[in-house]
Amino acid sequence: MASSTPVGTTALPPAPASRIKALGAAAMAVTVVLWASAFVGIRAIGPHFSPGSLTLGRLAIAAVVLAVLVLPQLLKSRLLPRSREWWPILAYGVMWFGGYNVALNAAEHVLDAGTSALLINVNPILVAIMAGLVLKEGFPRWLIIGSMVAFAGVALIAVGTGQPSAPGESPTADAAGVLLCLLAAVLAAVSVIIQKPVLRKFPAAQATWFGIMVGALCCLPFAGQLVSEVQAAPPEATMGLAYLGIFPTAIAFTTWAYALSLIEAGKLAATTYLVPGTTILISWLLLGEIPTTLGLVGGLVCLVGVGLTRRRTRPGRGAKQKVLR
Repeated sequence: MASSTPVGTTALPPAPASRIKALGAAAMAVTVVLWASAFVGIRAIGPHFSPGSLTLGRLAIAAVVLAVLVLPQLLKSRLLPRSREWWPILAYGVMWFGGYNVALNAAEHVLDAGTSALLINVNPILVAIMAGLVLKEGFPRWLIIGSMVAFAGVALIAVGTGQPSAPGESPTADAAGVLLCLLAAVLAAVSVIIQKPVLRKFPAAQATWFGIMVGALCCLPFAGQLVSEVQAAPPEATMGLAYLGIFPTAIAFTTWAYALSLIEAGKLAATTYLVPGTTILISWLLLGEIPTTLGLVGGLVCLVGVGLTRRRTRPGRGAKQKVLR
């Protein structure tokens, strides 16, 4: 946002603004890499954990890790959400940390990591649309055009993943995986819009920890399942669960919230377009997974679409002259 300095006062150096921009960019870089690795991690340990127990284990580990940072801050500030302030926290805690993770974990039982990331990539478009409507961040025509192109890409991905991988195989499971990914994308997009105002009062780590605790409480019915599956899982799967809890959850969701407190929701969501490509690269290197050709084409169409959503109408000559003045 632009600011002006009254005549006769000393202008502040631009260093703080540039530093904030750099911190926001660094936070998003961490988020992109760690979230991309999460798709691969979920796919890798998925055979050993059911969707609900994986979510609970991941959130429980993240809650413990973040508690080390958050609880001393809370004891010092004694700043807790009041009655009405809990409603948005409960909402994104249930939808994002609970529902999103369960839906994504279930989807990756039948879809490869790269395809799942490509489908979740519709989330930034939904965020941009809702940010324009709810947060008044703008609703340019290119957003509509780009959304239509990106949804065409999603359709191509759905067709590609819906094709049987072997003769006689039913595509029903893959189609269910596509729908679960789209559900996860919607839940995440709504949660971003809900979380944005919370970050105006609470630090990123606290806002993230509150949501994680809510999501973990929602997943407590899977506790018995988690215990039995951890006992049966090989050590590398348990280590993978710990990784998901510490890095893509505790760290990445906090860096995301920090960046969201500095940058408009629609603009910030655009950076997550880098997640699918990063996921495909990591998945290819570690798991040997590559999406179908049609899925890759659909992913490229999605990227073109979301790229179009970031276009802005060029100002006229008169407007340019005003800017130059």
